[in-house]
Amino acid sequence: MITPGTYNITVWQGADYDKTFTCTQNGTALNWTGYTARMQVREAADSTATLLSLTSSAGITLGGTAGTITVAITAAQSSAISAGSYAYDLELVSGSSAVTRLLQGSFTVVGNVTK
Repeated sequence: MITPGTYNITVWQGADYDKTFTCTQNGTALNWTGYTARMQVREAADSTATLLSLTSSAGITLGGTAGTITVAITAAQSSAISAGSYAYDLELVSGSSAVTRLLQGSFTVVGNVTK
């Protein structure tokens, strides 16, 4: 079992966001081969509306034996979220049912002045 890490994300509204995380345990890269990933942003953890949803087929790239996870948000996606502070988490799914929450934290969108 992995204890979720806390990482607070700041995105500039109307701009692309790209961040690569390298996950290791005792100095060895974790192997994400066979996993899928999903990430959602909501106003709060208990909110029903999803402001942003990424998956390993759209926005998240898993690096297999390198232990990397890349999160990419397009300018169009960041434009669609109002400036403010929200909550997110990123989960990995092994097979069809084993879910591990890897990261969680605040998701801040800084307003865009140039439109």
